[in-house]
Amino acid sequence: MASHPVHPRQPDAAYLSFWRERHLCTLTTPRPDGSPHVVPVGVTYDPEAGLARVITNKSSRKVAHVLAAGPDGARVAVCQVDGARWATLEGRARVTADPERVAEAVRRYAERYERMPAPNPSRVAIEIELTAAMGRG
Repeated sequence: MASHPVHPRQPDAAYLSFWRERHLCTLTTPRPDGSPHVVPVGVTYDPEAGLARVITNKSSRKVAHVLAAGPDGARVAVCQVDGARWATLEGRARVTADPERVAEAVRRYAERYERMPAPNPSRVAIEIELTAAMGRG
């Protein structure tokens, strides 16, 4: 795994492998006052598309924070830690309710976390267009 900076679209094999392991992650979004809001989430990483994805309920605070940032999206970070190993992905988050995009996020979640989430008609996906990545093994 790379020691610090990683190209988010061209991670090395160890970095990508770490993101394919089953780990609980955190999502940090900005509150309206600029303070960080950090919550546990499941995250999937798709370097080919340059995206990280989080599935959630459209009424969640994290969705409200992303939407409050406007059409350009919110600057966010997702992170996972396992002992001394850690990995962070950063970028611009936007919320999508598009059924195909949400289905893709659910499919990737089910693959990584080895369980299909229960149906949720209020489900949306937070898509993070990646601008930076870092990590250390």
